[in-house]
Amino acid sequence: MTPLAAYLLLSAVLFSIGLAGALTRRNAIIVLIGIELMLNAANLNFIAFWRFGENPEALTGVLFAIFSIGIAAAEAAVGLALIIAIYRHYRTANVDEVNSLKG
Repeated sequence: MTPLAAYLLLSAVLFSIGLAGALTRRNAIIVLIGIELMLNAANLNFIAFWRFGENPEALTGVLFAIFSIGIAAAEAAVGLALIIAIYRHYRTANVDEVNSLKG
């Protein structure tokens, strides 16, 4: 197996675990962790394709990964703020029990 294929296989496994966690769990925190795993799998793809690409001196993969990490941090902050607001209103973190968007 080539090193690129190994990285892509690891990325696919991470993405699958994140997708399964985001789709099957009922707790909003676990759903957020699943989304973060999927974003980390995408970052691993960026770095792997940059490293094994034609021009690794360009640092494009690293820049994409850093930008994606910044987006993930903002997403986690907004997601946790929404989860806290929902918990204060409904007294639960289960996504199935929150069925209305009324204030």
